[in-house]
Amino acid sequence: MALERNVGGLDRIARAVVGVALVAVAVGAFLTARRGVATAAALAGAGLLFNAATQFCGLNALLGIDTCSRKQ
Repeated sequence: MALERNVGGLDRIARAVVGVALVAVAVGAFLTARRGVATAAALAGAGLLFNAATQFCGLNALLGIDTCSRKQ
């Protein structure tokens, strides 16, 4: 299954930054025994990092949103 790029520019950078921050929150929550917060933050962070790395977001595709520049 080919994923058509629909995430780019500032949207991609923002997803990467927030994804890294959420992974850091997950590590901190795990170390303080807040397993629920750690799990939620880790899943959200991993999802955003996946979006930034692959330049594809399923929700964007469903809503018809495309922030990827086609000049590449």
